Amino acid sequence: MLNTDADPRIYFAAERTFLAWLRTGITVMALGFVVARFGLFLRLLQVHGEAVGHGLSPYLGAGLVGVGVVTTGAGAIQYRRFCATLPPDAKPSSASPGFLLGISWALVLIGVVLGLVLML
Repeated sequence: MLNTDADPRIYFAAERTFLAWLRTGITVMALGFVVARFGLFLRLLQVHGEAVGHGLSPYLGAGLVGVGVVTTGAGAIQYRRFCATLPPDAKPSSASPGFLLGISWALVLIGVVLGLVLML
């Protein structure tokens, strides 16, 4: 059960947690991009006659980007659900969860496009 006292620290803690999920999602997407581009580096080495492994890294990179997308989307959904349970007086007047949610869904869209590009 939620405490009915209006304490803006609860909202700010939820916002910090949401931003941590966003950072985690962005980091995993960036790691996926690096892994996929490392596969491109390995293919360039293969062109020059060096012995390298098979081309699994684009798929692994796209999978990591997918995990980052899911992380970002799940954080946004959880934040929205939590903000809906807060009473209006528990949110500061300057709070704009719509902006943060818009940024997160834009990152989800960018991540999906990046994952598709990495698969090609």
